[in-house]
Amino acid sequence: MEPNLKTITLAITGASGLPYSMRLLECLLASGQRVHLVYSQAAQIVAKQELDFTLPNRPQDAEKLLGECMGEFSGELRVFGRDDWYAPMASGSNPGDAMVVCPCTMCTLGKIASGIGDDLITRAADVMLKEKRPLILVPRETPFSVIHLENMLKLSRAGAVILPPNPGFYHHPQSVRDVVDFVVARILDHLGVEHALVKRWGEG
Repeated sequence: MEPNLKTITLAITGASGLPYSMRLLECLLASGQRVHLVYSQAAQIVAKQELDFTLPNRPQDAEKLLGECMGEFSGELRVFGRDDWYAPMASGSNPGDAMVVCPCTMCTLGKIASGIGDDLITRAADVMLKEKRPLILVPRETPFSVIHLENMLKLSRAGAVILPPNPGFYHHPQSVRDVVDFVVARILDHLGVEHALVKRWGEG
């Protein structure tokens, strides 16, 4: 295995924010990472609504389609079904280096906070917490209820990073892509993946 190659689990759930997911996937593959992708049925609906993009039901079809859409990349992509209990990230013996749930619904966040691992996404997140591996949750909801906030506090105390997709504007974004890149850059920072998506604070 290449020394700088990380295995990142990327889970996509049905909150608004699929442009963040797709851009993050693109950047991870372009930077040479191994990505294990899993998405919910609701994410398929949102992808069609927000991007006019169809995420296939069969993992092998998704691998082929996404591989074509992402163009040339040096990383590796594997797609897993949400009920694939033989997937590597379902076990603490092979959890990967980090996991991102982007975007993360409040339902998914609540299940993770409660230790409910009833599909591959929530099970993989539970594995990351128990193995003390990086888990980044990107909750896309507003406003937050007390229940949402208490669940996020519980998860933060358990070791997860709560990273709402709140873009900054000090870099003077000129497009939606610039706004998306700001959030994706913060996720990549927490994954320890190098990028040049946005200028950092204090840089000319």
